[in-house]
Amino acid sequence: MPSLGADMESGTLLEWRVKPGDAVKKGDLVATVETVKGAIEIEVFQDGVVKELVAKVGEVVPVGKVLAVLQTAAPSPPGEGERVGVRGAAPRASPAAKRRAAELGVELSKITGTGPEGAITIADVEGHRSPRAESRGPTDMRGAIAAAMSRSKREIPHYYLSTDIDLGRALAWLEAENATRKVADRLLPAALLLKATALAVHEVPELNGTFQDGRFTQGATVHLGVAINLRTGGLIAPALLDAQRLSLTDLMARLTDLVTRARATQLRSSELGTATITVSNLGDQGVGVVFPVIHPPQVAMVGFGRIQQRPWVVEGQVVPRPIVTASLAADHRVSDGHRGGRFLGALEKLLQQPERL
Repeated sequence: MPSLGADMESGTLLEWRVKPGDAVKKGDLVATVETVKGAIEIEVFQDGVVKELVAKVGEVVPVGKVLAVLQTAAPSPPGEGERVGVRGAAPRASPAAKRRAAELGVELSKITGTGPEGAITIADVEGHRSPRAESRGPTDMRGAIAAAMSRSKREIPHYYLSTDIDLGRALAWLEAENATRKVADRLLPAALLLKATALAVHEVPELNGTFQDGRFTQGATVHLGVAINLRTGGLIAPALLDAQRLSLTDLMARLTDLVTRARATQLRSSELGTATITVSNLGDQGVGVVFPVIHPPQVAMVGFGRIQQRPWVVEGQVVPRPIVTASLAADHRVSDGHRGGRFLGALEKLLQQPERL
């Protein structure tokens, strides 16, 4: 059972997607586990053959306990009795039905379609609410968040820094760039802020990693956690994996997909518990400044407020400019104000060169 966050102690096994004898490859979805943050799809992290399913459906399994046994080398050559799992074809559904299913947290594979040739319609989706989406209680999630944040403030010596950043050049570039794109491919300012954060943290690697057992482990790459508010209440912060390597187009597409699946309780285990630094962007809520609380075992969290027109001095003249306040909460056991200031400086410099993101 993987740890899917500092506040997770156990998970309930909802379903197996494989059986003994099935061949699996790294990244295959093998099980679904219910946590206080919703149902999470569990991936396998190496190729092999499923030898034994140890945990039973419905069982509450502590973090670290064996779920299944995987044989990393097939017991016999291919064709000599090895059983390989075959996945069924994806159910037929209209694009509108798929979107509605994602909004409601409904699994299309569990629905019987009533449309032409058995296709799933919106009415079919709305008539079938997923128990996965409804089993998660807001009170349970609030309790988990409270426990994690209490631990954070108790164990982590926070320090805070903030700076105001002129986004005039970045937004002008964004407007020109979006004019050349199809509507579905246009970028939001959030894409620039996230990519700049992922690149800036390379200048101060002490902010990118985890602190456990009295020791800091620097992240080999930037798995950028993104705080997402859920319609049922509460927050979750899955990660954009290898964010610093993503183009703005890819980052925007992955962010959209991540938000959609987070709100439909369709996240994967590789997206939870792997973040090396997290961003909380509350600008769309009208918030001016964010004062983050670090999510353990991470050692830093970045906040962005709303972009607002403010008087700004440019070449000796006071002019209106779009300004965002970027804030940083960091762990004094690993870094200090000088290093944190360097990160914010790098962030501002990157946002003045949006074409390089």
